[in-house]
Parts: sequence; structure tokens; C-alpha cells
Amino acid sequence: MVGQKGWFTLYQDSTMLVKDAEKITTAFKNDIKRLSPNTKYEIKAVLNTTPFLIYYDNRDLTANLPLWEQVIPEQKSFFYEVAGNESEGKEIFGLFFNGFYLPHELAHAFQDATSKGEVALSYQNEYLANTIAILWWRKQLKEEDLQKCYAYAKKIAAKLPNPVPEGMTEEAYFTKNYEAASQNPYIYGYMQFRQFIKIYEDKSLPDFDTFVKTYLKQTQ
Repeated sequence: MVGQKGWFTLYQDSTMLVKDAEKITTAFKNDIKRLSPNTKYEIKAVLNTTPFLIYYDNRDLTANLPLWEQVIPEQKSFFYEVAGNESEGKEIFGLFFNGFYLPHELAHAFQDATSKGEVALSYQNEYLANTIAILWWRKQLKEEDLQKCYAYAKKIAAKLPNPVPEGMTEEAYFTKNYEAASQNPYIYGYMQFRQFIKIYEDKSLPDFDTFVKTYLKQTQ
């Protein structure tokens, strides 16, 4: 599906990054159109390195991708810190931000396309996007790469301090404080990596097609 080294790796070549991302985006869109032919669903992958790293922009329907060499030093330091060294820090970035999170952003676009109003930034919608991403990658037989992500997610989550006040659930805290939390890599990382772990370990989840069909019934 993708370049010689494959997805889930740290890209040095921006042209290849976008080219491979577009192949993944096309495959994801084709799956959605097959399952929901009446849904108007369009999104394009583009290179746009910002402090948000990878994100969906509903204004121009783009999945914005980061290139490691363009990432600001403060964020590179975060990856080095949570990994324990530079080599693994780069590997984590590749696995997640030149890897796992692209279908996560494509899932946000799918949420937008099937919602009756603007999709709110919330713990629940992040959980849905992470679930769709994990199930889609499983459908692509990328379990080995997901396992690497899981192992690193466990390692990182164990290092990050719990920002949730006593007596408050993670869901309530992050939904209430989403905007502020998203600007702090330690707090936002705590949520995202813990969500990944919880979803990855959830044995009750169906396959991608079944999950999406159920979701579509709920949104009708």
C-alpha cells in the first residue's frame, strides 16, 4: 500500500509522506463509501507541520501531517523524554504521527460527514476516532505495528502524571477542559495513550465493518 519502508515509520521525505498518506486516505474513504454509499465524505492528506502535529481541519477537509524535521524543538524534547532516549523518541513519533493517527483524523472527518451538527471536541469523540483507527488498522492486518504502539503507549502512560482531580472521571475532566488539555502534551498525551491502551485491550469490540455499520445506524 505504501512506500518501501512502509507506514508507521519516521519519514524524512515529505513527498513520500504525502504520497503514502494519500494511498491510506483513499483506502479508508473507499471502505467508508462501500459501507455508507450515500454519505458525502471527502478528505485529503496534506503536509502541514504545526504544534498540533497531526489534525483534521473541517474548514478545508484536510488531514494535516507533520514531518519530523519541521517539528519544534520543545515537542521533540517531549518525545525524547517520554521515550527515555532520542532513538526511541523518533520511533514513537513515527509509529503514532507518521502512522497510527492518520485514520484517527480520517475518522473525525467521517464523524463530521455523518453528524447533524458540528462535532464537538470531547473525550467521547476522541475515543470514537481512536476505536475506528484501531479497528481499521486491524482490518489492514497491521497488528504487529499496533502491538508496537501499544507497548510504547503503556510505557509512556506509566510515566505521565495523572491530571484528573480526585472524584472526577477522565471523561468528565477532558471534556470540560479539552481545549486547555490539548495544548499541554503531558496532559493530552495522558488521555490519548490511555485511550489507546483501553481500546486495544477491549476484547468486546467487533471488526471494523460491523462497528461502522452500528455507528451509522445510531446516527440515522
